[in-house]
Amino acid sequence: MVFRQAKWGEKVILEYPSGKPTFVIDEDFTDMGREYLSRLPQDIVRREPPSIPDISEVEVARHFTRLSQMAYGVDTGPVPLGSCTMKYNPKVNEEVASWEEFTAIHPYQDEETVQGVLQIIYELQKWLADLTGMDVCTIHPPAGAAGEFAGALMIKKYLIDKGFENKDEMIVPESAHGTNPASAVMAGFKVVKVPANEAGDTDLEAIKAVAGERTAGIMLTNPSTLGLFESRILEIADTIHSVNGLLYYDGANLNGILGIVRPGDMGFDVVHLNLHKTFSTPHGGGGPGGGVLCAKGPLKDYIPVPLVDYDGRKYYLNYGIPRTIGRITWFYGNVIPAVKAFMYILALGPAIREVAEIAVLNTNYLMKKLVDLPGVDLIYGKGRWRKHEVVISFDRLHKETGVSAEDVAKALLDRGFHAPTIYFPLIVPEAHMIELTESEPIEMIDAIAEAYREIVKKAYEAPEEIKKTPRNTAVGRLDLMLANHPRTVSPTYKLMKERLLRGEPGK
Repeated sequence: MVFRQAKWGEKVILEYPSGKPTFVIDEDFTDMGREYLSRLPQDIVRREPPSIPDISEVEVARHFTRLSQMAYGVDTGPVPLGSCTMKYNPKVNEEVASWEEFTAIHPYQDEETVQGVLQIIYELQKWLADLTGMDVCTIHPPAGAAGEFAGALMIKKYLIDKGFENKDEMIVPESAHGTNPASAVMAGFKVVKVPANEAGDTDLEAIKAVAGERTAGIMLTNPSTLGLFESRILEIADTIHSVNGLLYYDGANLNGILGIVRPGDMGFDVVHLNLHKTFSTPHGGGGPGGGVLCAKGPLKDYIPVPLVDYDGRKYYLNYGIPRTIGRITWFYGNVIPAVKAFMYILALGPAIREVAEIAVLNTNYLMKKLVDLPGVDLIYGKGRWRKHEVVISFDRLHKETGVSAEDVAKALLDRGFHAPTIYFPLIVPEAHMIELTESEPIEMIDAIAEAYREIVKKAYEAPEEIKKTPRNTAVGRLDLMLANHPRTVSPTYKLMKERLLRGEPGK
């Protein structure tokens, strides 16, 4: 596949020349504006107009079109970031979520006036509870990490209520997502790390060795970041429950088992889900995210509020959960992503299990094409089928040619493919963590595999060529230390201008 990304010398829009009027404000509107401004406290009224460029429509259209040509997303090609589940976002979901029935409502409206939206949330809560094997779900947390933190707080409050104030340790596998130990610490727990065994499972014997009277629970992803299903998950659950601990399920990798296996049936007590992963609502700039939180058994009384309930006549916001940890954010969650997730599940119906089946098939098909390449290894779980993703190691390639996992990732960019997650999980040296999701057809997977084959071949023949990539992208290889240093990263245009005026780097 020939790939040449557009490379425009595009300015920041605030640097476009101004001063040429592009529209005229009606005098009546100007008079009305002055009247309203006169009613405001003068200490909050601007002394001078905001610094907004006065440019024409055609200039604006061309500016953002050129920027889009230098971008890459799931509408351009695969984005195989491991544990991120960057699947295609169906356009019908985007269309429905843009209806003014959803976008023009306000959180302070009376419940009677938003019954349709509340019904959607209510049905989504029920569907997600059924898919996860939980008793209740709330869409309240605004994103995955917030859902994690809320889950950890639920565990903490439940244990305190039960008289287990001494339980201050949270077990976290060393292959876990970084937010797991961070959420545990923020909730007041001490993190106890446990390793993976050679088969790629979280080491059950290591869990048994650390589980005790201070154990509050375990935060676990299943399938794991190695793409492997925890074969002894029921024994892990029994071990934690035997010491009055609880199991928290990180739903980042649910795509590999969706509709086939449920966390609740594995013994998990609380679950967080990412609507922006498993349920196809966009990531990043297309977001916001949605960190649904689910619970079963006694933990359901601690779930964040509000839930949406139905009394037989109308849908309403239920703040009366007996021992709730309270709010995680304002109002009742990110509703627009919830609408998109509702549409996704509604469209698939019982066929939702095919999401996992195709995602797993895609993963293992690609794995079979990559594992026999020179310099490529599977460090954990050799001979085992993967689920949602596969982690390959370029450690041997690096030692034999000097070409690193980062170099291989840069070379993928030159061939028109977004790089996968690299150097994670940390227990795999020179790692590429690849997740194709169910979105990719076999022709695209073959093309990715062929790109890897070409890169590995070139690494042994002319490693310096690989180290000079990318050449075909809008931006070349960056000095990562410089690019990420606080003294050179400017999060706002205003800060950039201030730094440039002081003669400092301001990119």
